[in-house]
Amino acid sequence: MKKQYVIGLDYGSDSARALIVDANTGEEMASSVKYYPRWMEGKYCVPAQNQYRQHPKDYLEVMEGTITEALSKCDASVAENVVGISFDTTGSTPALTDGNGTPLAMLPEFEENPNAMFILWKDHMAVKEADEINELARKWDVDFTKYEGGIYSSEWVWAKALHVLRKDDAVKAATKSWIEYCDWLPAVLTGKTAINEVKRSRCAAGHKALWHPDWKGLPPEEFLVELGPELKGLRENLFEETYTSDEAFGNLTAEWAEKLGLSTDVVVGVSAFDAHMGAVGAEIEANTFVRIMGTSTCDIMVSPETELGDKLIPGICGQVDGSVIPGMVGLEAGQSAFGDVYAWFKRVLEWPLQFVSSEEEKKAIMDKIIPALADEAAQIPMEESTILATDWFNGRRTPDADQNVKGTITGLNLGSTAPRIFRALVEATAYGSKAIVDRFLDNGVKVDQVVAIGGVAKKSDFVMQTLADVLGMPIKVARSEQSVALGAAMFAAVASGAHATIADAQKAMGQGFEKEYNPIAANVEAYKALYEKYIKLGKLTEAGI
Repeated sequence: MKKQYVIGLDYGSDSARALIVDANTGEEMASSVKYYPRWMEGKYCVPAQNQYRQHPKDYLEVMEGTITEALSKCDASVAENVVGISFDTTGSTPALTDGNGTPLAMLPEFEENPNAMFILWKDHMAVKEADEINELARKWDVDFTKYEGGIYSSEWVWAKALHVLRKDDAVKAATKSWIEYCDWLPAVLTGKTAINEVKRSRCAAGHKALWHPDWKGLPPEEFLVELGPELKGLRENLFEETYTSDEAFGNLTAEWAEKLGLSTDVVVGVSAFDAHMGAVGAEIEANTFVRIMGTSTCDIMVSPETELGDKLIPGICGQVDGSVIPGMVGLEAGQSAFGDVYAWFKRVLEWPLQFVSSEEEKKAIMDKIIPALADEAAQIPMEESTILATDWFNGRRTPDADQNVKGTITGLNLGSTAPRIFRALVEATAYGSKAIVDRFLDNGVKVDQVVAIGGVAKKSDFVMQTLADVLGMPIKVARSEQSVALGAAMFAAVASGAHATIADAQKAMGQGFEKEYNPIAANVEAYKALYEKYIKLGKLTEAGI
């Protein structure tokens, strides 16, 4: 059998990873990770205002660096036999463009303007605009949000575009269109950057941009202009068609082939968001609930159209035909903060370390905080755990998106210790997860199994066991350390013709599971009562009491 290799490129919040995989066996040949240089300097971000922007040059620089470094770790024959490349990225992470499809920050006059850059998924500056989209959608003769859970989020493209256009007159004057960066990266590699040449991701458009065949693509101009005159004219420079990620975007240009040391025969696939490709890398199948667990979570399911029928699942992040696996409806949900909740508490506890003069000693203490908290929290009997919290420290993604809600901790007394508070925070993130699963179950979507990938799933037995107990379901942890990039590699294998279908690619390239957490019966029963208290606390929190 002829050797064929594919490259999966996983663009996360802080860094990009290139993974070279044998398309026939799934063997991971080499990988490389590069951090975005400007992002790591903290440029263009104002956390206190929820502003998180990334420069497009960061993406290009790490793309070349990761691919060439990964290839340098392999025999020369690997580069000669690379047949495909596919990307996954965070999302919704859009940028406004000029009439040529160029992100404005790539133009000299805007190169230091954050409003001209890619707006990272976790930028929450557009809460007001999201509220306006939801209000108008309720009044319109067609509810354009109905396939996106019925609630539009400030994390998504139209809210972000409207916010920036209102804020920056110079950017507004130059803007002709917008692009998700999962669409821009393959466009750059193939030279198909013109507005009418970009193959737009079904995943990105369907879940975040109000795209659906029922209304022939994006919402009509009349709706957009009613929403805000700043959006006038954008739709004619956007798209009606979208593409699933098993399709080819194009081939490497001669320029990029030379930069990367590859052939112009290399096929670049249509891209998608990281969680969706990560679910494929974790070998998702019908009615499997895949959790991508890191700083936040993204939850992905696929359901056959025959099973889902005409059901509309309220309060999730969309249901889109082919957004995960072609031929099935992709369902997305998630939590705006998961590991970030633990990181916040760690930062609170680190406050006195500013008085420690030794950086080495300071780091040694910081590295021990979370493991020590988890160890002690796991020893606390459930009946002694009186503290209750909600998990909305970065707003709520699902169910029922609301970036205005806040985190809550209650039940504190003078005997409350750091491990007891930490346990309550872990339980809160598990309760938030259960709320998502229950939303699917309550709407007739079967959940046959739970699969987890990501840093939290790999690192914390305490968090994973708590989650299994709260859900009352076993949780399998995918073996691959790089399931998201592996999913992108699987799509590259199909787009390039190395495999006929995603199911074939999963069978050949999948790596199975390394661990399974089974719920403890006594804990499952105890958590049922505590979960009801979480629901009540959430209602009080939302009411502002």
